[in-house]
Amino acid sequence: MKQYLEIDSPGVPIKAWAQGVHLDDNAVEQLRNTAMSPVIHGHLAVMPDCHWGMGATIGSVIPTRQAVIPAAVGVDIGCGMAAVKTTLVASDLPDNLRGMRKMIEQGVPHGMKRGRGKRDVGSWGEIPKRVGNLWTAHLQARFEELCAAHPVLLKTNNLNQLGTLGSGNHFIEVCLDEDDNVWFMLHSGSRGVGNRIATVFIEKAKKDMERLQVQLPDENLAYLSEGTEHYNDYLEAVEWAQDFARLNRQVMMENVITAVDKVRGLPAFRADLVAVNCHHNYVTREMHFGEDLLITRKGAVRAGHGDMGIIPGSMGAKSFIVRGLGNADSFCSCSHGAGRVMSRTQAKRVYSIDDQVAATAGVECRKDKGVIDEIPMAYKDIDAVMAAQSDLVEVVHTLKQVVCVKG
Repeated sequence: MKQYLEIDSPGVPIKAWAQGVHLDDNAVEQLRNTAMSPVIHGHLAVMPDCHWGMGATIGSVIPTRQAVIPAAVGVDIGCGMAAVKTTLVASDLPDNLRGMRKMIEQGVPHGMKRGRGKRDVGSWGEIPKRVGNLWTAHLQARFEELCAAHPVLLKTNNLNQLGTLGSGNHFIEVCLDEDDNVWFMLHSGSRGVGNRIATVFIEKAKKDMERLQVQLPDENLAYLSEGTEHYNDYLEAVEWAQDFARLNRQVMMENVITAVDKVRGLPAFRADLVAVNCHHNYVTREMHFGEDLLITRKGAVRAGHGDMGIIPGSMGAKSFIVRGLGNADSFCSCSHGAGRVMSRTQAKRVYSIDDQVAATAGVECRKDKGVIDEIPMAYKDIDAVMAAQSDLVEVVHTLKQVVCVKG
């Protein structure tokens, strides 16, 4: 029995895993526009955390053949999650977790604030040796090739942001699972350099559409076709940015482990019992229904049979370590989180600091006006989201945060 709903579509079919969760009208309209793109192949798959997004609907899986839509991938290329299970248990943690939060904040640059004549506090001043070595070994040569073709990419804060968190909905958490085991979990992507890559190629795709006189229901559906001038360059750039994002999470996780290890009174521990590092904002080449396709997951995680993934809730809600069930209709995908039910602006207008304090009771985190837009009530009910995709993933571990760091 199918678990998805079918949304009326003027183009390719739209299959939405949305039973029991709300879909805003603007998100549905955006999905219908996307379904009319001439490069979409097969159908769109919509995850239960679906909501309107800049460029394309967040929580959608977009299959294309011989073309790619840069704005659908978006500006935070390679954004995703990482988690590790440790040998620590809840009783090992101190009663007051403020010191642990401060250690993590000191160990990982976070936020984005630039003073007059000063560096962004969310980036490195002096580049750590580990960061420099990873850049040289895995990223530098390819980046220089990209910059030779597109010099504007040089004007980015790239190496200085490798191993940094950023702001918005990016976070670092210390969590407990159902057996009181301690986990570290974090969420971030390709930072400023990924944003610049996206911006450059989104504009090139739009200019291609003007030159070819292609009419689209939304200019953000502009695409680059195989064989055109910028198609291969974009795929190379986006793959590089996805590698940057994965290494970014790796470096941060290493530094979180080092930071927590400095907390007084903790026993010696390992943090490698389980490790997951997955994108949820990316494009990759995959075979589906016998076709060689480019799959864009805009706020969605690969959930092929046996694939491990992470589906976080909000600052005050549960998160899940999941195993994919390989559902073909979803293009082997699942949601990337709970999904917003209100904009950041609306959340700041509706809720107060007192609301934030109450909603994050029991979590050591910021409780000020700067994070009200991330209040749990601005997100969908994570339990309803998980129920709507029970044929996409199985839950392996349920996590609840006790420390949350945001920029």
